[in-house]
Amino acid sequence: MPAPEPRANSILLGHEAAEATLLDAVRAGRMHHAWLITGPEGVGKATLAYRFGRRLLAGTPTADSLALDPANPVFRRVAAGSHADLLTVERVVNEKTRRMKTQIAVDDVRRINGFMSLTPAEGGWRVVIIDGAEDLNQASANALLKVLEEPPPRAILLLVCAAAGRLLPTIRSRCRRLRLSALADQPMGQLMTQYLPDLNADERGRLVSLAEGSPGRAIMLAEEEGLAIAGMVDKLLAEVPAIPVARGYEIADALGRSETGFSTFMDLMRAGLAAAVRESVRGRADPEQQRLVALRPLDAWGDLWHGLTRLQDETERFALDKRQAIVAGIGMLSEPTRELA
Repeated sequence: MPAPEPRANSILLGHEAAEATLLDAVRAGRMHHAWLITGPEGVGKATLAYRFGRRLLAGTPTADSLALDPANPVFRRVAAGSHADLLTVERVVNEKTRRMKTQIAVDDVRRINGFMSLTPAEGGWRVVIIDGAEDLNQASANALLKVLEEPPPRAILLLVCAAAGRLLPTIRSRCRRLRLSALADQPMGQLMTQYLPDLNADERGRLVSLAEGSPGRAIMLAEEEGLAIAGMVDKLLAEVPAIPVARGYEIADALGRSETGFSTFMDLMRAGLAAAVRESVRGRADPEQQRLVALRPLDAWGDLWHGLTRLQDETERFALDKRQAIVAGIGMLSEPTRELA
């Protein structure tokens, strides 16, 4: 089964401490009016926010969990986006271009003030979830700040954010922060077994390794031929520094049929390099990682990683030729930086 959208996801693993913090706040009756839920992409931040929101809308929990039965009417209405006391703010599709907007619009944030000032339709709480709060622009961030400065009673704001440093300091200071970490292998394995039952155990294990504690990333990789692309990256790194000139064009041609192939390839190539350096520094590198890292000084690997990041960012931002970017990136990887002793 594919992972459901966060608003309809009843499963949350690996974040028991964060859930307990929220549960204690509900039971104690000392609820902060705004929570900032941070952590890496795809680890379950939005899933936790909706889990918390559903629990508030359904009433004070009696069990040691925020979980709500998927058959519960509140769960079903939240999943359908039809609960009168829940408002979700996030990036939306531009009706003119038919593409996802890059920022959260100020008009969407301004709706929050009116929504939160209303009496709860069902006598409980009014809940607002801002999913992707790092996408607020200056105008929408300032509009949100006004809401945070004068919070109405029985209303709570949940900010889901993967890059808290991009938020205004004045917004961060008015929220209680709850940080989620990458998942350990055990809960990651459980989730992969549940969400990706058609893959064999080795393939699921490989996804766990590639995703670095992010179930969302693992599922994305499974959907975007990530395992096949990871195999390309492994073969490529094994050839460094003697990469054949034609290899870049072969990989570019193979990825040309995939809409997301460029991003996945570049992400996995940078992740492979970072993992090799990280494990080498920790003294845990396998022989192939040791061989690779020995080819350059550590600071040179850092420069290369940043160069590849810049290449990917500029290619995606300015819609440049992805085929040429792949060739250029592989060229950067194969360039000698020093003579080996």
